Amino acid sequence: MRKMLAPLMARLGERMARSPIGPLGRHVAASELGALLGYVAQRVLGQYDLLVPDGDAESGGGGAVHRDAVYYVGPNVLALEKRFAFRPRDFRTWIAVHEVTHRAQFTAVPWMRDHFLGLVGRSLELVDPDPRSLVRALRHAVEQLAAGRNPLDDGGLLGLFASAEQRELMSEVQALMSLLEGHGNYVMSELGGRHVHGEERMARVLQARRNRGGLSGQVQKALGLELKLRQYETGERFVRAVVAEAGPGALDEIWRSPSSLPTFAELDDPGAWAARCVRTRSAAGAR
Repeated sequence: MRKMLAPLMARLGERMARSPIGPLGRHVAASELGALLGYVAQRVLGQYDLLVPDGDAESGGGGAVHRDAVYYVGPNVLALEKRFAFRPRDFRTWIAVHEVTHRAQFTAVPWMRDHFLGLVGRSLELVDPDPRSLVRALRHAVEQLAAGRNPLDDGGLLGLFASAEQRELMSEVQALMSLLEGHGNYVMSELGGRHVHGEERMARVLQARRNRGGLSGQVQKALGLELKLRQYETGERFVRAVVAEAGPGALDEIWRSPSSLPTFAELDDPGAWAARCVRTRSAAGAR
């Protein structure tokens, strides 16, 4: 979080330092971030982290060196294994397949890391804690309610406070994350079905865990986590449709360049994505 938020903190630091309520604002922001990470940490089973600080490099004063890492969140994994009597070796292998697939996406596709971090950086550049954003958010919420829609459906509170430009960028980020998560789920399912005992039951349990209702579901919607969970389903449907239509090799087209990535709308219309790729290749061949 420190690495990702550093540009934003540098930009807002001077303003916070001049503000008489700056110290209070820092405590509130830290508490909010801690509560969010604490809530999410209770649900995550495995994780691929793209930015892991190298402590030795940081302590040496020569600038932080960042590496990646794949890891388990042990207490959560153990709790599910105990509750549902999963065989630890199989369950942990199954989780690892998903996370290692993410690592392959970011290390085997040369441009993916910079592209993803570029989207994150652009998102943070658009953040402006202007009090007028509250007025805009309330106006947007009223408009959504008047149209019969839940204003939290498009990204929770973050989507509610986002400007039109931010929402457009959020759509691009959501499309990428849906693809990456869906592809991870596809690989997890395909390999798990062949190599992991009890994969179908594990998949059913995790699906039910994601689709919780009640208070937990409302919290997830407010935090935008419901959108995150929908990414698994949307992206996996897209990947499976591409494979069903043209075989696993057709997925190679996705990783050619950032322009080959499906848009948010194309995730629900794989045929439109395929047609666009054909037009792009034809235009390149004509040149």
